[in-house]
Parts: sequence; structure tokens; C-alpha cells
Amino acid sequence: MDEARIAGRRPIVLTLAKGQAVAWCSCGQSANQPWCDGSHRGGAFRPVMFTPETDGPAALCACKRTAGAPLCDGSHKHLPADPEA
Repeated sequence: MDEARIAGRRPIVLTLAKGQAVAWCSCGQSANQPWCDGSHRGGAFRPVMFTPETDGPAALCACKRTAGAPLCDGSHKHLPADPEA
């Protein structure tokens, strides 16, 4: 797998706690999006460790195309049409 699976076409907005490290799924295979559940094992992908600097809401990327992982940068707006839609 060269490209991550698109886990969603919109960001996942969650409230994060300052200083609480999290592991964001970069492969798109996790059943616990946006968090890593180890589904990447045996492949080239690794979780992205992230420690929020403030308490509050954060828009986490679900399309796995962001340049600012794990935060959404709007890349989902440029995805090709969903063949299942």
C-alpha cells in the first residue's frame, strides 16, 4: 500500500487535552479513527504521535492526505469523487 486509505471525507473534530499524547492513524486502516489501533503493522505506515499544546477542539484529518498531520489542512476538499457515493 503506497497511499493511505481514505478513512473519511471530512475532519474528525474532537476535544483534546493539553499535554495528553495521542497516536493518530496515518494509514487509514484503524477501526478506531482517528486513533491508531495497530492496523498498520507489517506495512510502511506508522502512527503520528501528537501532544496538544492547549485544551480544546481540534480538527483531525480523516482523509490522510493532510500536509500537517494530524491536523486537517483542507486536503479532503480536493479528493476525487467517491465512487461509492
